[in-house]
Amino acid sequence: MNTTGKVIKCKAAVLWEPKKPLSIEEIEVAPPKAHEVRIKIVATGICRSDDHVIEGHVKQMKFPIILGHEGAGIVESIGEGVTTVKPGDKVIPLIIPQCGECRGCHDPNGNICHKSDFGKYRGLMSDNTSRLTCKGQVVYNFLNTSTFTEYTVVEEMCVVKINDDVQLDKACVIGCGFSTGYGSAVNVAKVTPGSTCVVFGLGGIGLSVVIGCKIAGAAKIIGVDVNSDKFEKAKELGATECLNPKEFEAPIHEVLLKMTDGGTNYSFECIGRPDIMVSAILSTYAGSGTTVIIGVSAEEISFNPMILLMGRTLKGAIFGGFKSKDCVPQLVSDLISEKFNLDALITHRLPFTEVNKGFELLHKGESIRTVLQF
Repeated sequence: MNTTGKVIKCKAAVLWEPKKPLSIEEIEVAPPKAHEVRIKIVATGICRSDDHVIEGHVKQMKFPIILGHEGAGIVESIGEGVTTVKPGDKVIPLIIPQCGECRGCHDPNGNICHKSDFGKYRGLMSDNTSRLTCKGQVVYNFLNTSTFTEYTVVEEMCVVKINDDVQLDKACVIGCGFSTGYGSAVNVAKVTPGSTCVVFGLGGIGLSVVIGCKIAGAAKIIGVDVNSDKFEKAKELGATECLNPKEFEAPIHEVLLKMTDGGTNYSFECIGRPDIMVSAILSTYAGSGTTVIIGVSAEEISFNPMILLMGRTLKGAIFGGFKSKDCVPQLVSDLISEKFNLDALITHRLPFTEVNKGFELLHKGESIRTVLQF
């Protein structure tokens, strides 16, 4: 059945209000307008950022909303003027657009397109309307994407064609988690061969940092997590040793300073807690250590500026510093050529309708990445 130009009725997981389970509903997905693309989602990962919205931590968010932002799918139809993708193409929706026109897109040292919805959370297309409705109500999108649905509409600047040979149930994690962690090591920190790194938080993003540090040639990669069950996986992916802060009387940064001759070269905070962010900074070598903040938090961070004045560097980035349209296709090609293996990150695969079970696994610490399949 040809659906081009028609409203598509399909199933989606709608969040009607915070602190409630997602509800599987029938929604209407309007045809794409000019410079828009309608995508049939094939697979999507569950990310901690989705959970932050569910738990009510993102105060600016509008409801009802369709979450999900780590997806992969196939183009169903395109709007007028679309030139970079066509129906049938395998694609990844992009949480960071690349319009190619703004200062952010032209900045060789950054990747934040000014048309990104990060921090704004408008949840609408550029014309201030939505292509998603449910029970007669407008439904907002999430981070220019919304992938917890059988079909979604994104703007052309928020989607990129990828290699047809890739498995979409693996490639989807490149849409956020893997790229965010891996890029934080190789792009943002620029980890050097022979260096010492510490990674706070060994979830999907933290383990992706571990992969990045290993590929960059780090000699020592220390994983830190209060859940020791994650240590085996971390070592499988490249961690040389792992520490559980609960097993030490001293603060973990002091433990790290002693075992690394005064501090690590690089530290990565992948949790989103201000106190851990400070620990990450303090764990680096005072003369030249670099800390990358990856975890998302609505709370403020507070520390004595002398910590940085001694010579440390504090950095942050979204999506691992990757310019999305330029870099995602290469990451997919690297996956196909087995430069890295994402199988170890995907611990669970569930039918899309079991999305709430996926979040339960996340809360219990039993999953690294759950991929929902349609």
